Amino acid sequence: MSDIVTPSRTTGSAQIQGNLWSVRASDYAELQEGFFRPLYESVRQRPELAQAESSLDVGCGPGLAMQVFAQTIANVSGIDASAAFVNIARQRLPGRSVRAGEMESLPYADKSFSLVTGFNAFQYAASPVSALREARRVTQPDGTIVIATWGPPEDCEAAGHLKALGALMPPPLPGAPGPFALSDAAKLKALASEAGLKPIEVVDVECPWSYPNLDVALRAMLSAGPAERAIRNSGMDSAREAVTNAIAPYGRPSGEYHLNNKFRYLIAHA
Repeated sequence: MSDIVTPSRTTGSAQIQGNLWSVRASDYAELQEGFFRPLYESVRQRPELAQAESSLDVGCGPGLAMQVFAQTIANVSGIDASAAFVNIARQRLPGRSVRAGEMESLPYADKSFSLVTGFNAFQYAASPVSALREARRVTQPDGTIVIATWGPPEDCEAAGHLKALGALMPPPLPGAPGPFALSDAAKLKALASEAGLKPIEVVDVECPWSYPNLDVALRAMLSAGPAERAIRNSGMDSAREAVTNAIAPYGRPSGEYHLNNKFRYLIAHA
């Protein structure tokens, strides 16, 4: 696999998204990222990945997905817009290739990886189809590409807090179409086909979120990039109040909060 950096061909979303997701990267890594482990494990166990020898996680965040795939894949790499996430991932995976960069202009040679994944990533691209074409470019012939996103809003109890935060945000910026932009299975397959991929199967995975108390829930839920947009526009107090009200139905007498969420991914071939 080549690590040669190619010239940027596309102005994408890295600057916007990297700035937003870096602010509370440590909180996200500590309190929120672990809830996605069932999603990562489901993908890792797919038969299409049995022969994978190298992988790239696009939008790798703090690196948990890379850690999961490293159990069975010899060479794992990652790229993320957030320099703070990249630093955490490098600490978690010493000796692995983790870079800060743009998903719409990946700094890798053609056909470098047998597997390319994007968990909650491609929908944040300024042009998701351009990002998927780049993913296809760096994937080996007949390699696998995984596009993972939120399930439908009606299957995600966390959708309420995202809607509440949305009311506190300014008009959408380029590269910020929203968490549910690719949740519809038909649209997800259509986008993959437009990018030149061969859609194989859509799989849904339950990823419940559980917090011991309200303070932890707020720290976790306000650590993501979309929440930071709301905070910058309307203030931390307003964001905390909005999320507190949105998750109140999921509180328990013990003080814990539990939200059931469904995420989905599309398996596609290059």
